Amino acid sequence: MSDEEKLSGAERVKLESNGLRGTIAESLEDHDTIKFSDQDEKLTKFHGFYQGYNRDTATARKKQKLDKEWEMMVRAKIPGGRLSPAQYLALDALADPRGNGTLRVTSRQGIQFHNVMKGNVQALIHDINEAMLTTLGGCGDVVRSVIADVSPVKDPVRTEIYETAVAVMKATLPKTSAYHEIWVDGKRCDPGYEEPEDPLYGKVWMPRKFKIALTRPEDNTIDVLANDIGLVAVVEDGTLIGYNIYLGGSFGMKHNAPQTYPRLASPVAYVPKERVIDVCIAVIKLQRDHGDREDRQHARLKYLVEEKGAEWTRKTLEEYFGEPLEDLRPTVPFAVQDHLGWHEQGDGLWYLGLPVTSGRIRDTDDEKLRTAIREVVEHFSTPVILMPTEDIIFSDISPEDKDAIEALFRSHNVPLKEDHLPVELIAMSCVALPTCGKALAEGERARVPIISMVADALRKHGLEQEKLAVRITGCPNGCSRPYTGDVGIVGRAPDLYAIFLGGDFEGTRLSMKVADKVKTADIGTFLEPFIATFKTERANVDEKFGDFCNRIGQNRLDELAAVSGVAR
Repeated sequence: MSDEEKLSGAERVKLESNGLRGTIAESLEDHDTIKFSDQDEKLTKFHGFYQGYNRDTATARKKQKLDKEWEMMVRAKIPGGRLSPAQYLALDALADPRGNGTLRVTSRQGIQFHNVMKGNVQALIHDINEAMLTTLGGCGDVVRSVIADVSPVKDPVRTEIYETAVAVMKATLPKTSAYHEIWVDGKRCDPGYEEPEDPLYGKVWMPRKFKIALTRPEDNTIDVLANDIGLVAVVEDGTLIGYNIYLGGSFGMKHNAPQTYPRLASPVAYVPKERVIDVCIAVIKLQRDHGDREDRQHARLKYLVEEKGAEWTRKTLEEYFGEPLEDLRPTVPFAVQDHLGWHEQGDGLWYLGLPVTSGRIRDTDDEKLRTAIREVVEHFSTPVILMPTEDIIFSDISPEDKDAIEALFRSHNVPLKEDHLPVELIAMSCVALPTCGKALAEGERARVPIISMVADALRKHGLEQEKLAVRITGCPNGCSRPYTGDVGIVGRAPDLYAIFLGGDFEGTRLSMKVADKVKTADIGTFLEPFIATFKTERANVDEKFGDFCNRIGQNRLDELAAVSGVAR
């Protein structure tokens, strides 16, 4: 059987797409249909959006013999999460006419528009490009948005990391002309035109999505080890000299499928900064040529690294890189810095980290968050940094403007850092229902009640000021990175969650599964024995909850799970 005959159905669609075109342009001209075909839906991901439907109304509509309410999620690709004031305001201006009046900060420092109708997709993507941004590769089997160190502190190392992230994204953008043709020019290709093979991705693109992250070890806010390529800065005497390379991180898995699993990236080698793009290209080619194209559940780089082993991975990478790689250089231990609240920027200016619950920027009757952010950016010309914790940083703020900015947020009833408990600040949750087609349970909509239950359990034992990272996700794919949190709450079925404990705050250790099916209303009760034992048996006041759970081990955790009395 030839290699092409072994390809999965999704791979064949890519192969036969003529540079990711399919019949997308023709479908946009068909105003009588409200969705893209199944084949084109596999290609639109590369262009930056997923097709889905409103899952809240699907069952009732089916009973009425009505079609689903089809809609799109469009994702702007923003390297390092950095937006100029004009770019942020341009995105904000598109939320009402093209989406549902909200913006959603993602766990990869992007912006998502939800509930976009098919008839609005072309105009939305066109206007995003007018803001000097792109959606190309925001989804699909290519390099996704490159995430990077979030700190706006002005020093050469942080600046260089961000500039490298931008350079890596530019070097890995698909070269197909289809994107510009369809979304920017609004045209079809000429009949008979055949797109040249992409020089990096080839004719079948990548086996699955591919993620790259760069940071300093002193601040692993981005969870660098959760990526296919993690680049950790090596600094000597205040100068960035290169990066330690970690390969094979990914959190996607399936319940009851032990052949799938979350994995942290493995340390592989060191590369001088002048060759960092070259080594990224080499890793991409390695995965392009050796990744599994028959089984999409087995197609991520993590399975290649895990199953082939460290020696094969490094040797093969060196063949693509063109020369031997150096061993890792020593760095300081991983840590996570707190960027919420007010911080000096190092150049006489300040930055403000604003907590945004589940990354959802919206106005409600009680809280005018979207209006407040818009007014701050408009009136004070603050650049914006989207955080991989789904929060927002406003940078370059003059000291004399601090009080006015804070007063503006207060006037719109927007809570600031000091208005939240630590567990509320640190929590994350994916979108999940009703938007995501993969969701098995609630994510964003369940965050507030779940975190309230956890806060009550902490408060009961005098631990309400404890920094506890709770991460909620509606399915096991783990978009909110639950498997490195102190507490991971992973959708199992409607109103049921698997519970994971024992990750570390620094993002260097995976957690352990302690329950398979806990009802939403029972999560606080289930966690209470663990919190009570932590209070009485922690090694010292500096021991974090995840470290405590890891220290006492799986057997003791299972015993405490039984003590809770909760069905699991």
